[in-house]
Amino acid sequence: MSEGATILLADDDRAIRLVVTRALEEAGFRVRATDGASTLWQWIEAGTGDAVITDVVMPDGDGLDLLPRIRNIRPNLPVIVMSARNTLKTAVAATERGAYEYLSKPFDINELIHKVKNSLDNRLRSNHKNKSARAKQEDLPLVGRSPAMQDVYRIMARLMPTDLTVLITGESGTGKELVARALHTMGKRKHGSFVAINMAAIPRELIESELFGHEKGAFTGAIERGIGRFEQAQGGTLFLDEIGDMPFEAQTRLLRVLQQGEFTTIGGRTALPADVRIIAATNKDLADLVAVKSFREDLYYRLNVVPVELPPLRSRVSDLPDLIAHFSEKCAAAGLPHKQYDPSALERMKSHGWPGNVRELENLVRRLSALYADETISGKIIQAELQPKTRSRDKMPVGASLDSAVEQHLAQYFANHADGLPPPGLYPRILKEVERPLLTMTLAATRGNQIRAAELLGLNRNTLRKKIRALGIKISRQVE
Repeated sequence: MSEGATILLADDDRAIRLVVTRALEEAGFRVRATDGASTLWQWIEAGTGDAVITDVVMPDGDGLDLLPRIRNIRPNLPVIVMSARNTLKTAVAATERGAYEYLSKPFDINELIHKVKNSLDNRLRSNHKNKSARAKQEDLPLVGRSPAMQDVYRIMARLMPTDLTVLITGESGTGKELVARALHTMGKRKHGSFVAINMAAIPRELIESELFGHEKGAFTGAIERGIGRFEQAQGGTLFLDEIGDMPFEAQTRLLRVLQQGEFTTIGGRTALPADVRIIAATNKDLADLVAVKSFREDLYYRLNVVPVELPPLRSRVSDLPDLIAHFSEKCAAAGLPHKQYDPSALERMKSHGWPGNVRELENLVRRLSALYADETISGKIIQAELQPKTRSRDKMPVGASLDSAVEQHLAQYFANHADGLPPPGLYPRILKEVERPLLTMTLAATRGNQIRAAELLGLNRNTLRKKIRALGIKISRQVE
């Protein structure tokens, strides 16, 4: 129980000390109060106190400067920092230096009491020895303790108490949506909805309706009012995945909403507040898309307020044991056999390039659990699973049809997802994979001559130019 614990309070404002002391004592705590950092440190150094409440600015020192020293000699002592410097810099400094909580002045005294009780309860739980460090880690939404992931965690910790717009970048399969969900569930909007929309999976003509909703009769087929994602996410977080695939014309309206903080439904006349936090993600380089004018520069800067770049798995191979353990336990929870991995298996996995990143690893662990009778997975098994497969298209006879090649490619694509399914948006994604090499090779064959390329493709030149911009194709215009 937290009642009866001793709270160390440091603040040079006598009125605040009196109010906080009285409230803490009424809540059942013992309080030792001081107006200086030196006295507070003497108490801490002597082993006194179960929790600390400290101001930042005091006559003989800075409360933030004490945090690293406290963590060094009493790492389990929770420290709540309060300050009238209501800036992000102060909050970030408190978080980075190990504060349990940061409260800006003026604060609700009941909230302070609640934070104190929580800090003491968490301290008691952390002292229990019946839970391993790995089990504790699995309570977190993200797995991994590599230096690369620590950088991500530090940025996320700074973002938790804010509503700043975030742009998450990284290769496919690195866990961008996991980061977005963590920012929501551990942030100030955790009691609101987390609404995700994949821009690559929505037909171009339906994007605006999906985002902003529509009124009955706004267009053909609108037989009733449709609620958009902005309205669904009111008070919460809107996650715009694959933002680089958003149609150019829809970007203009999204920019207007971000600038004005309100939106109207399609066919509507009344503006609705856009009380949402925006988190966007992409595996593309938006700066390159801006350069070829397929992404609005002003929208890019609106979204890129705080960039978070996720490292590929090949840059954090030290996280493999934790990730494998995490996915193995998920498999066991789903009724699949739990596997062990010998050192040779881990070494082989560390040498793999992981083009599919964490998603590829998860699929591999699931496949190994489902298909192999061996209780221990060896390096030989991993080698067999990860060695480059001879692609069917390499064996395609001369004159084989394109649809046969595509069919074989898709069969392999589905097989790579084991008992799962590919992510949503398969149709436009596959079309884009075919369209890009078709346009690139045609432009190369015509040496960048867009008129000849358009004739060869059977497209209008303006249509070809739009596709070049949308796909971010770089061409050398030797002939115009």
